Amino acid sequence: MALTPSTMLPLGTQAPDFSLPDTDGKMVSRRDFDGKKGLLVMFICNHCPYVKHVRQELARIGEEYQKKDIGVVAINANDAASYPEDSPEAMKREKAAQGYTFPYLYDATQETAKAYTAACTPDFFVFDSRGRLIYRGQLDDSRPGNDTPVTGKDLRHALDTLLTGETISLEQKPSIGCNIKWRRGNEPDYAK
Repeated sequence: MALTPSTMLPLGTQAPDFSLPDTDGKMVSRRDFDGKKGLLVMFICNHCPYVKHVRQELARIGEEYQKKDIGVVAINANDAASYPEDSPEAMKREKAAQGYTFPYLYDATQETAKAYTAACTPDFFVFDSRGRLIYRGQLDDSRPGNDTPVTGKDLRHALDTLLTGETISLEQKPSIGCNIKWRRGNEPDYAK
């Protein structure tokens, strides 16, 4: 496990397009969230201890903010050939076990992760109703073993601020976690 921070994609970046299969095989695209008040894109996986540490909170946030008309989607870009616990079949079991109410997509080519400059799991991106990036960073200050409760306060604050129409602070802390497991020879420059 290589401890890796977010790349901190520039604020204002337009949400990159994607069209990826969900755990039930249905294709889900960024455009499926058009008309929502915003979009939360999370890069997660099954085996990372940093994701395991927060996955119950991810399920709560997903359910809560979907009810508030925020689009929510999780994407796993890890190389399943080298990490079979992150395979689409394992993702289907993880989605059911955690009660994720949002689509959990598999990025087999890793092109979507590259388009978002995703670097770690978990990695969070919040876009406004016009598809502009307004938040990228951590869920909260909790990490495995630091005894800080998992609250989702940083991500929740960004989502709540989006919903109230206030300006989100430019002071945003990078997420940190396991590096995305790139296929050999497919690593983006920012991950080298």
